[in-house]
Amino acid sequence: MNTFDEILGKIKEYDTIILHRHTNPDPDAIGSQAGLAKSLRLAFPEKTILCTGENDVGDLAWINTMDEVKDSDYEGALVITTDTANTPRVSDKRYNMGDFLIKIDHHPDVDQYADMEYVDPTASAASELIADFIDQEKLPLNQEIALALYAGIVGDTGRFLYDATTTHTFEVAARLKATGIDTAQIARSISEVTLGQAKLQNLSIDKLAIDEATGAALAVISQADLKQLGVSQAEASACVSSPGRIRGILAWIVAVEKGDGTYRIHYRSKGPFIHKLAESHDGGGHELASGANAKDAAEVDQIYRELVDACKNYKEEHPND
Repeated sequence: MNTFDEILGKIKEYDTIILHRHTNPDPDAIGSQAGLAKSLRLAFPEKTILCTGENDVGDLAWINTMDEVKDSDYEGALVITTDTANTPRVSDKRYNMGDFLIKIDHHPDVDQYADMEYVDPTASAASELIADFIDQEKLPLNQEIALALYAGIVGDTGRFLYDATTTHTFEVAARLKATGIDTAQIARSISEVTLGQAKLQNLSIDKLAIDEATGAALAVISQADLKQLGVSQAEASACVSSPGRIRGILAWIVAVEKGDGTYRIHYRSKGPFIHKLAESHDGGGHELASGANAKDAAEVDQIYRELVDACKNYKEEHPND
């Protein structure tokens, strides 16, 4: 693994820097990308620094929006990916058109696809790593930057509830809070949903199929469901955590149908590691929270059967949990 000093040294070499993050972005993907870009723009006003990815970021546009990036911008450019474990999850497949590629991430390092990388799976969020990078290298930090990074940390820690939250996470959050950001408003912005999203959360519970013997569960959301409720594909992620509130559910999948008939798969778990399952279906992520894709309903069923097996094995290995 490279050092922050080495990464900053490489940043100083390039006039154009293009930042990518993962598809179907969450607050950490947008926050880490935006926080780094905004800090570098202040530190190096003479450089061209751009953020790219699918333009529809759902209800996360308050954190950051994407820039218009042309193919010609990649000529002789430095490309940096944040919060993206493997190449299938990189948003905007032009990430390999630049001159040099850097990866900054906190997922398990399953795909060493970059020329230089800083990967720390013990960090709660990629935004935590970016905050450390800014602090160690004495780069600019203002409220706009802190807002993006704090949002990323809050999002990936479930408002500091998940196991990945450490004492260092709170130390980083305190540094960001010290800039004067409204942390209560950030938390509200992340947790607030539209009426359509709230109805979709209820629908995801109504549609749950639960294997009571293992605690595995599946909810399939169709395009017709989304259209009826007026919820976009990006906004559908608001229902992903809902099954986790139900006692007895150990791990679950929310499968959201896309416009082309394929499915976006959202894995969540309270115990069994599910990132390897996601990797086998064109995805990846954290041990307890991952994303993947399915080409049709048959693959969704296969994915669910795999989750049932994973939960069964976990219960056999942890009989007292």
